[in-house]
Amino acid sequence: MEFYKYHGTGNDFILIDNRNELFDISDVEKIKLMCHRRFGVGADGILLLEEGKGYDFKMVFINNDGSMGSMCGNGGRCMVHFANSILGIIKNPKKVRFLAIDGEHEAEILKNGLIKLKMQDVEEITERNGLPFICQGTTPHNIMFVEDIKNFPVFEEGKKRADSDPKRVNTNFVEIKGQGGNQIFHVRTYERGVEDETWACGTGATSVAIASHHLGLIKDLPPARAGGAQAGNICHIKQPGGDLTVEFEKQKDGSYQNIYLIGPAVCVMKGEI
Repeated sequence: MEFYKYHGTGNDFILIDNRNELFDISDVEKIKLMCHRRFGVGADGILLLEEGKGYDFKMVFINNDGSMGSMCGNGGRCMVHFANSILGIIKNPKKVRFLAIDGEHEAEILKNGLIKLKMQDVEEITERNGLPFICQGTTPHNIMFVEDIKNFPVFEEGKKRADSDPKRVNTNFVEIKGQGGNQIFHVRTYERGVEDETWACGTGATSVAIASHHLGLIKDLPPARAGGAQAGNICHIKQPGGDLTVEFEKQKDGSYQNIYLIGPAVCVMKGEI
């Protein structure tokens, strides 16, 4: 079986062209072995590219524990690069359309090689486990603002919240450095399914940006058009594996639309299992 190893800001995946539908997603032990960092290839999860009628492709994400994953922003960018640069199946690099577990996504391959991925709208920001809570598509995220993010016990605190939450929530730990337009949001994330801290989390970065704006920690830019939508709002995220940018618009009803996650997608290797 041929595979490609990718990473998006250190969030790493095994990518497989599964348009022949030969990969057995029910073989949990094989999936765990493939993702094992000592006995296998090593990855946070497996991404399968499948046929998506009316779309460029369909993305299926499997966590490294063998469970079916929810939407993965870093994985989505990697899949767009894979479909375009390796498989050559993208018709228009400026308007890529694919299906994921949470529905339709659009993406654009920018001239600088970065991938701009449209995420699902956020209808509301609530509270869960005593912390701000956002469900980005199908992925639940708590956001916790901390000091000294470098030395914060992310694994211990993240695992505690995941284990005590009925639906096993992801937790993003955030320290804001700088002021005004020079703010950088330093983020470390504990992810369910991986059951560990990951080097980056796309839906986590998006949730941090939206929650921070909702809490008044990101200053609005002037309205760009009639109707009251705030266009051009931007959040710079720094995670252990690299940098991501989140762009978004807040609507008059308090919801967030036109949310874009922008970052790299890197092909590391090609191999056979």
